Amino acid sequence: MAAQTNPNQAHRRFIKLPKVKDYTSLSTSEIYRRIAAGTFPVQVVLGPKSVAWIESEILQWCESLTAQRKVA
Repeated sequence: MAAQTNPNQAHRRFIKLPKVKDYTSLSTSEIYRRIAAGTFPVQVVLGPKSVAWIESEILQWCESLTAQRKVA
């Protein structure tokens, strides 16, 4: 039997660190500093030596920064 998905559940796509860096323009060190500070989305553990981020969370983080900027 095929797994059913909730139509209200957003499509989740895992992205790796290079793509996160591309979206945010942050360095690896800065990403992990912000995770430790609680100001950046936490990665998902895929396996013993593999992590990824949920793309929609990264994009939402970028949007929140954009919304915070002051318009002159």
